[in-house]
Amino acid sequence: MTASPKLYRHFATQAEIDGQYNPSLGVDDPAAEMRHYVEVSQQARERLPCRRNIPYGPTLAETLDIFPAAQPNAPVFVFIHGGYWRALSAGDFSSVALGPQALGITTVVVNYALCPQVSIDEITRQARAAVAWVLRHIGSYGGDPTRVAVGGHSAGGHLAAMSLLAPWARDYGLPDDPLAGALLFSGLYELEPLRWSYLQPMIQLDEGVIRRNSPTRLVRPCATPAWVTWGALESSEFARQSTAFAEQWRRAGNEVELSPIADTHHFTVIHGLEDAASPVCRWLAARLGL
Repeated sequence: MTASPKLYRHFATQAEIDGQYNPSLGVDDPAAEMRHYVEVSQQARERLPCRRNIPYGPTLAETLDIFPAAQPNAPVFVFIHGGYWRALSAGDFSSVALGPQALGITTVVVNYALCPQVSIDEITRQARAAVAWVLRHIGSYGGDPTRVAVGGHSAGGHLAAMSLLAPWARDYGLPDDPLAGALLFSGLYELEPLRWSYLQPMIQLDEGVIRRNSPTRLVRPCATPAWVTWGALESSEFARQSTAFAEQWRRAGNEVELSPIADTHHFTVIHGLEDAASPVCRWLAARLGL
């Protein structure tokens, strides 16, 4: 009897890949996890000063929300949300401003268009355009453009990594490696397995999209230090993706920390951003000179 052909690595079926890459399968109540984001985000908007839906690009989806720190010339954290490029919005993640704002960090939460209305190529362009907008304009909102860190969760981790790898001088006329730190949660750094997953009808991957948008394949020397992390309770593929990207980052001579966050899964791994005393907020503050 012949062996089943492999779709990706040792995985022979979509069900096997979905078991690794569908985070909802690993938690008891996915709806409750989403309610947490929405409810705490509402609390954040009620508690914190906020400028919402500021355009950074020409389309209606290209907006961002700014949660300014109390003091002027504050360092800045740019957060890019997840949702596998096809769901959710910046408004669902206002919660990530709570911890940084308490530490004196201005937080910017990025919105972007979603698949299948646009491609992952276009979403990557939008994420980079949002970071470029912050670097150019955050001074008008009390932020310090020389102290900007980027972060993201899940698909947002992918987009944050793609932002690190942008040719800033060539494409944007900005200094090379203009970011002070990168906080990457449960990112997707090699897109190939998702081509064989339940997501494919929505994200429509092909060889070109995968090649152009897989950060592990694109790593270059970069002066920005990164913490690559994931939830310790997540699937082995999320751990492997993070480890492979961090190894490439280190191999290129770049500074990286690689460690999971204990007792968290895919949805709770970013809860530390709600707490100024958490390890992720302390790491962020240190990279931003606080």
